[in-house]
Amino acid sequence: MILPKVRDPRFVTIRRGGTLTDSDHHLLALWAASCAEHVLPLFEAVRPQDPRPLQAIEQARAWVRGGATMMQARAAGGHAMGAARHLRGAPRHAAYAAGQAGAVAHVAAHELGAAAYAIKAARAAAPAGQGESAGRLECHWQRDQLPGGIRELVLDDQRLRNDLCWSAFDC
Repeated sequence: MILPKVRDPRFVTIRRGGTLTDSDHHLLALWAASCAEHVLPLFEAVRPQDPRPLQAIEQARAWVRGGATMMQARAAGGHAMGAARHLRGAPRHAAYAAGQAGAVAHVAAHELGAAAYAIKAARAAAPAGQGESAGRLECHWQRDQLPGGIRELVLDDQRLRNDLCWSAFDC
């Protein structure tokens, strides 16, 4: 489980009673898509004909541009999760990262799921004994991609939800 039992109002849009602006919601979606895309080759290496994780990433970005509805992005995220169903290890985690990225349009707090699954994918793809190091490198890469407008929000979210996210953000 990557979502807390009590929703953080910073990840709830203003129109739903929270404090998240649409522009920050969009930045979260774009960052999550970048995190997922970074590990997507781990999925595509074993399922090159399955477009569902890529489509989830594309739909997240399309939602930001106004070219897809929230429901379309969320549905694409669900399909990416379905692509993971019969896989194990890095390809599975990479597909889950894409699924989480697609779901950010619906629930902004899924942004951390995309990042955490990408880190899990990097760890799982690493040679024996190098998983933790690979995970830290992925975590640092992700943090380097954070736009300034959401950087502190995401870093605080990582601190608060690190235990829910398999300690992925210990970097």
